[in-house]
Amino acid sequence: MGFVFNEMARAGWMASSIGRTALLIWKKLLFVVPLGGVILSVQYYKQSKKSGINVLAVAVMFVLFIILLLWFKNPLVEKRNALGPIYISIIYLLAPRLLNSNVKTMFFMFFTMVVVFPLSAIITHAKSSLRQIIIQPRILLDEFEGEGIGEVFNTIHYDAFINIVGTIDYVKYEGFSYGYQFLSAFLFFIPRKIWEGKPVSTGQLVGEHLIDNYEFTYSNLSNPMVSEGYINFGIIGVILLAIALGYAIVYFLTWLHSHILIKKIMAFYFAIHLLFFLRGDFANGFSYYVGTLIGVMGIARLIDYLIKNGLNNQYKWRQKQITKA
Repeated sequence: MGFVFNEMARAGWMASSIGRTALLIWKKLLFVVPLGGVILSVQYYKQSKKSGINVLAVAVMFVLFIILLLWFKNPLVEKRNALGPIYISIIYLLAPRLLNSNVKTMFFMFFTMVVVFPLSAIITHAKSSLRQIIIQPRILLDEFEGEGIGEVFNTIHYDAFINIVGTIDYVKYEGFSYGYQFLSAFLFFIPRKIWEGKPVSTGQLVGEHLIDNYEFTYSNLSNPMVSEGYINFGIIGVILLAIALGYAIVYFLTWLHSHILIKKIMAFYFAIHLLFFLRGDFANGFSYYVGTLIGVMGIARLIDYLIKNGLNNQYKWRQKQITKA
């Protein structure tokens, strides 16, 4: 609870008080567990008529998990790249007809990317903390006036394509990394305190190169999939990464058509997450999805086991009461 309050009180420009790996575990793994609970609650509700599950108990669980999700995942403690896939997936979970065709999804995502996300950027990247906004609500209004929707499109949030050029320039000076940059993604769970030589994300690496050689002022950059492949293995890396991504998409399509609801939703989540993943960088995009996948499908299995036991015990108790009567 204290961590959530600290995140709400922390202004967008301030660094977190805990390490990057610990922050990832908290925000991208543990804080998404309620999403698994929401999915399981909907699944239990759909099965309630066949299995005799108490609908009221399922409804209470659903509301509880929704409250927890809103508490852990809101614009004051989380960025858009996590909020978008979560809440769009919930829309698909509760009202799949709204997003069950390419045309509907295209119009929905167009509206979301052009209107909703730019507006949310003003909140998630506010320079003031929650406490300051509560004391002086005018601060938030000033943020909207100073950085409208049109201005957001001119910010560094849309820097992906130009960073391909930055990556090519980095390779010109430093050469290819030959897979070394991928280690920060695949071994994201190892803290830097244990592995001091752990590579930084490619976005940060290119950003530091631009600072050193071109008097750039910040290193918090994105790095699209194309340049991630290029910095590792050149043109061959671009082709190999495209093939790997194609295989991943085909694999998740089998999940999307699965009868297991949690697999279906996580496949849909991946489709929305691709907007962030393709923008990069690879280390963040990969670790954020894997963390969410573990939090929803791994830890949710334990929740599923506990809930099923509780509901089964309740069902047995009701049957005994009926028998006695």
